[in-house]
Amino acid sequence: MIKYKLSCKNCSNSFDSWFASSKKFEKLQKLNLLNCSYCNSPNVEKSLMAPSLLNTKKNKLKIKDSKHKDIRKKIKEYQKFVKDNFSYVGDNFVYEARSIHYSNKNKKKGIYGNASISDIKELKEEGIETEMLPWIEDKEN
Repeated sequence: MIKYKLSCKNCSNSFDSWFASSKKFEKLQKLNLLNCSYCNSPNVEKSLMAPSLLNTKKNKLKIKDSKHKDIRKKIKEYQKFVKDNFSYVGDNFVYEARSIHYSNKNKKKGIYGNASISDIKELKEEGIETEMLPWIEDKEN
């Protein structure tokens, strides 16, 4: 779709109109199917228009930065929830997860910690429920 500003040679009014393409505009103009929206005159032509640029690099960066901040904020919220409701076991995560699973003990709190992707796959293959979460360090500049 393309939008043109049209002007009438008869009444000097201008108006906007949408076309499927520039070729469609030219075809309609040759067939005298374009009329002024004010006086109904077929003497209509395109006038000069400045393009409307909505997605400039600056706008894209603002949108990207805004989304990045929103995602970062949501990850921080998840982190706070995990820290408040789970016990941190550090690099012993795999060992602790297996000992909880195989001893059938009901822990008051779940655990979180560090594990490699291959360790997580092994735990899942053993039927031990685990999830990976993105983690942002609390380093503030």
